[in-house]
Amino acid sequence: RFQRESRRIRKISEPILHRFIGMILGVVLFPVRITLATLFFLLMWPVARLRLAGLSAAERAEPVRGWRWWLFHHIMLFLSRAVFFSVGFLWIRVKGRQAGLKEAPVLVVAPHSGFLDMLVLYATGLPIVVSRAENCRLPVIGALLEFNQSLIVSRKDPQSRKKCVSQICERVTSDARWPQMLMFPEGTTTNGRALIKFKPGAFLAGVPVQPVLLHYPGEPDTVRWTWKGQTWLGALWHTTSQIHTSVTVEFLPIYTPSHDEKQSPELYAENVQKLMAKALCVPATDYVMEGRSPVKKLGNLSLPLEPPAQETLRLLREHGCVAHVEAVMNHVIDSCHSGQSSMVTADHLAALLGLKDRKMAVKICSLYSKDDTVDLRQICVSVSAASGFRSLESLIHTAFTWYDADQDGLLSADDLSGLMGALVGVPQYSITEMYTALTARGRPTEASLQDLLMTHPVYRRVCTEYLHSSGSADGNHNGIPNRKANGIK
Repeated sequence: RFQRESRRIRKISEPILHRFIGMILGVVLFPVRITLATLFFLLMWPVARLRLAGLSAAERAEPVRGWRWWLFHHIMLFLSRAVFFSVGFLWIRVKGRQAGLKEAPVLVVAPHSGFLDMLVLYATGLPIVVSRAENCRLPVIGALLEFNQSLIVSRKDPQSRKKCVSQICERVTSDARWPQMLMFPEGTTTNGRALIKFKPGAFLAGVPVQPVLLHYPGEPDTVRWTWKGQTWLGALWHTTSQIHTSVTVEFLPIYTPSHDEKQSPELYAENVQKLMAKALCVPATDYVMEGRSPVKKLGNLSLPLEPPAQETLRLLREHGCVAHVEAVMNHVIDSCHSGQSSMVTADHLAALLGLKDRKMAVKICSLYSKDDTVDLRQICVSVSAASGFRSLESLIHTAFTWYDADQDGLLSADDLSGLMGALVGVPQYSITEMYTALTARGRPTEASLQDLLMTHPVYRRVCTEYLHSSGSADGNHNGIPNRKANGIK
């Protein structure tokens, strides 16, 4: 008993001690390290500008060679190492051998955990990257992208995306005329405890790639800032507050695509994702980032990793409100009509649910919207579906009545979008595929919708698997993606 009590006290005291030491070190190290990193970072600016100074637009569209390459490239390598040394990466351990340009024109790096992952550029010799157009307007960053001769893409412009795809294929198949290209195939940051679905961009040309793994083995993990938890500033504070931060860049063997993989970039990306996930000992998932949240694609539907309804139920269980919620849901479902305004404020929601704590009502609202108002229909339908308060047939009948805007017994594509958004708890913007499947069964009536959800091989999974999944409710989801931080582990 004494030993158990001693272990319990140590478990409590150690995190407190770590936080205390971190605060003391942070007060000393943070200003010094940030000052040094900023100085080296600013020195990169003129070096980046000088490399292409005096060149015409046509010359800048060609790979830099000669003295401009070897002089400024090595200066930039030194400054890059100095920046990361300044913030605490005193050693960068390299495992394996980096493939040559002709062996593997593309390096694919995972997991992507935050802006500090850019240290991999130093470890791989400053290869070309792909970046968002918005980054070109940032001080210093824009100059560095120009120095790197990066490919720039605007996510809002389809033509820009097509041009970027064409440029990627052109450069990686240029027979070593252009330097290696480095890409983060996840396309966003995650907490590193799973790999989300790889985007096909790095695999479109069908050339061999070299997988590169990033390991942050130190404890606590201060580097990752993703979907929930600390901000990028918090990650920077906690990282610079450590004596040093450990990182390992691991080069895996070159992956040469098969004939089938060359014909299907999606298959190629999926197989490389599985290979890297196995090497990392984490799951390979089919989640993608949509907006600020990780979602799973089912047809055109976007199903969030953490369904708002499951989280709402969890919060209500914590406050002992579930029985009351069922009564409220049934009352609202019975009395609410589509012609009435269904938008409610957090205060109104708190009163409806009998919540004494307004903050919890605000939190529930935030699960469904960006402010303190919410469409009550979304909460009623999604929570009732997830909890089983009502049968699915009864619930679809009610939802159909609410979202049939013309009250003509037929759903438009917009009506279906609203209905499915309420059922799964998040807006559904791309409903074309599902609406086509619905109209293929005849007129888009309630009976057709019931049949689609009960028998279609894809959409029946919404009812049989997703709505009643308990994994998200208890938080056991392998920590899949994140965009704004999973906090310090």
